[in-house]
Amino acid sequence: MTDYAAALAAQFHLKKWQTEKLIALLDAGNTIPFIARYRKEEHGSLDDQTIRAVCERLEYLRGLDNRREEVRALIATAGSLTDEVSAALDKATTLAEIDDIYRPYRPKRKTRASVARERGLEPLAQRILAQNKNDADPLSMAADFVHSEKGVDTPADALSGAKDIIAEIISDDATVRRRLRLAAMAQGVITSRAAKDEDSVYRMYYEFSQPAAKIAGHRVLALDRGEREGFLKVALELDNTRGQQIVTSAFVKPGSPCTAAVEEAALDSYSRLIFPAIEREIRSELTEKAAENAIKVFAVNLRQLLMQPPVKGRVTIGLDPGYRTGCKVAVVDATGKVLDTGVIYPTHGEARVREAKQTLLRLIRKYGVTLIAIGNGTASKETEMFTDTVLRENGLLDTVDYMVVSEAGASVYSASKLAAAEYPDYDLTLRSAVSIAHRLQDPLAELVKIDPKAIGVGQYQHDMPPKKLGEALGGVVEACVNAVGVDLNTASPSLLENVAGISSAVAKNIVAYRQENGAFTARTQLKKVPKLGPKAFEQCAGFLRVPESRNVLDNTGVHPESYAAAEALLTACGFSLQKAPAGGFAALRAKAEALGIPALADRIGVGVPTLRDIIAELEKPGRDPRDALPSPLLRSDIKDIKDLKVGMEMKGTVRNVIDFGAFVDIGVHQDGLVHITQIADRFIRHPSDVLKVGDIVTVWVISVDVARGRIGLTMKKPPEKP
Repeated sequence: MTDYAAALAAQFHLKKWQTEKLIALLDAGNTIPFIARYRKEEHGSLDDQTIRAVCERLEYLRGLDNRREEVRALIATAGSLTDEVSAALDKATTLAEIDDIYRPYRPKRKTRASVARERGLEPLAQRILAQNKNDADPLSMAADFVHSEKGVDTPADALSGAKDIIAEIISDDATVRRRLRLAAMAQGVITSRAAKDEDSVYRMYYEFSQPAAKIAGHRVLALDRGEREGFLKVALELDNTRGQQIVTSAFVKPGSPCTAAVEEAALDSYSRLIFPAIEREIRSELTEKAAENAIKVFAVNLRQLLMQPPVKGRVTIGLDPGYRTGCKVAVVDATGKVLDTGVIYPTHGEARVREAKQTLLRLIRKYGVTLIAIGNGTASKETEMFTDTVLRENGLLDTVDYMVVSEAGASVYSASKLAAAEYPDYDLTLRSAVSIAHRLQDPLAELVKIDPKAIGVGQYQHDMPPKKLGEALGGVVEACVNAVGVDLNTASPSLLENVAGISSAVAKNIVAYRQENGAFTARTQLKKVPKLGPKAFEQCAGFLRVPESRNVLDNTGVHPESYAAAEALLTACGFSLQKAPAGGFAALRAKAEALGIPALADRIGVGVPTLRDIIAELEKPGRDPRDALPSPLLRSDIKDIKDLKVGMEMKGTVRNVIDFGAFVDIGVHQDGLVHITQIADRFIRHPSDVLKVGDIVTVWVISVDVARGRIGLTMKKPPEKP
């Protein structure tokens, strides 16, 4: 059985004691956010992403061992388990290797070889494969196996059947398959050709080839999609001489009358059985790796999107643009409560536009609006220009900001049962406008209501394995929600169910308890919520904030298990939890450091990492880690793609980071592409090494294709003109 702690320590460059502790913590039913935040001393302060990666690998290794023992039992049941086979199973490090070992013993469907065996030709095949130098020629040997009643009418028929059996024996050889797989991955070439005489987005792949070992993941996914849609014919090609030599060298023995027959069977095995299977395996492996990388990129982008700073304390109008059905309007207050809704028609006739201006101005003045969020869908540019005009004409540019926000997933949310339950009095179009306003006020709280796959900050997300994508993105959402913390008295069920230890049912119970009993006034009240037991309380309590509590610790990330330590810390530094100074505990860190952090930690009975976390939380109760990030770019400029000129310098917001570059919103409705080669003056392996979603960047226009709606950008500052 695998030593999981040792294997994980080697793969992730950790100490064995760290992986042993992680395995124990995970097996004890602890959540990843809880382990990362409140068990730092036990695992050496590893971050949540590392812990999640270790957890996923642990599951894979355990699944591998389960499959290993399953195959061992199946082979033993068939009476074919030998010490050699058992040792080979023990050495296998991948599912593919285990399946290769099992292949000869697996019950087979009807094949040419199985038919030949039914006709009694197995002994002939074994005699020919042995290639003894004193044997007669194969055709003469085959004469003894002619049985017309079994369908073997001639020696040639018998020889043909024997060669089919030999071909299958060779095909089932694990060593040959492993060598061929390695050769095909190292020396094989992925090629694609046009499947039909028709232009398409896959034109660049109509005459394409690239070594399998070097092909980029996004190209693999593009080729796969092009093949599925019928535009491409894709193949893995390997030099035939090289591939055939691997097979023949393992089975063909020179100097025997049977040598030629075995060689013929080996070549047939290679072309008919082995290489087609290897091609499928390698293409599948390339797709799997490409999908894994794409999911990682998606996860990184989603994390950055969810962690974008909220725009707090501002009454906001959400505008969901549209042509025929008009632009939906929703006004929400600083807490997100809907104040007013309506529909305006800024793209219709002059009278409608004049009426729309009056309506928007009235709403701004009536509710004290200082921020407008505009969806980036159909008619977004016209709506942005309309909004800018209203603000300019009424001298409001200095008091009212606006920003174009992504609508991705808004329609999915607005048509969902969740949206209907939250806003039963509004139709789905008005719900979408509310969602757009909320996205600017608090991206995390709003976006958790939407299936992460619908948010659209990745590449080829619809081609990803749904289970793996869902697990990865769900982990990101969970990590972000717990990193920020959740207000227990305002959080929606969809936000609460992403808190460590809280299931969907318990989240609904929390809201129901809140509605029946009023706002929570202490964390300990959570214990009264139905189905929220001691383990769930342990996992979730530290991530839930209660601003209304008389105990300031209830509004921090300090876990209830550390309240006594927090009070001991304050006492040691000359403070009191009950009599906090007017300026709070801003001087706490300096006093603690003067006493010596390690000595102080030992004195109050906690680890140094936990002590530092307690100090940070007491310095700024209720702090939001997103506030330390750069604020979103609120626009006050208007441009159209037709106005862009090569060399123009602009500010933009990174909307999506993908394998070959990044898409940047520069305020012209169509995002521009910064190719990976245009991101930095140095070599970078991936755009995410430099950029993340939400970054504000300076770019220069290098190409504009108005007809195709394409904009090329660079982040490399052009040389000064003489």
